[in-house]
Amino acid sequence: MQFLGQLAQGESNELLLLFMCQNEPGMCDEWDAEGGGNQVLAVSSSNLQLVSPPSSGEVVRPVRYEAHTVEQGEEDYESARAAYSAGNGVSPRKVLGQVGGKPTWMQGEEVPLCSACAEPMGFVAQLEQGPDWKTEMNFGGGGCAYVFRCACGTASPKLLWQC
Repeated sequence: MQFLGQLAQGESNELLLLFMCQNEPGMCDEWDAEGGGNQVLAVSSSNLQLVSPPSSGEVVRPVRYEAHTVEQGEEDYESARAAYSAGNGVSPRKVLGQVGGKPTWMQGEEVPLCSACAEPMGFVAQLEQGPDWKTEMNFGGGGCAYVFRCACGTASPKLLWQC
């Protein structure tokens, strides 16, 4: 599994760590929240310690991106993305996604059910592949990933993607 990134969970002092299979992309069912090709781990952000990476093998993506949250007044993600891009003179590809709100589905609604309580999980974030095709995450070529978490708090968060 390759580490994709982390999402801070507001005031909860928790991080969601996102991982996805990169062995023979397309062969791990990494697009499916239940396929086993991706994982989201919820960890406390208190008392974190850095570990030493293994001495061999590729363990870190060659390029790292950081993001900051900008609130937009538009009702939906695509309108907010377009307004931010136009207002700041940047490509829409520089917008890496949204936190909260409602997902903008590329293929149709696919909210996963919680594996503990069987209820639909709550939307956390929508992530774009990245601003540069040479270093972006692989969500099927122009796709988006969606992160979900259940309010019951007993099941692991989930990740899926669509293109």
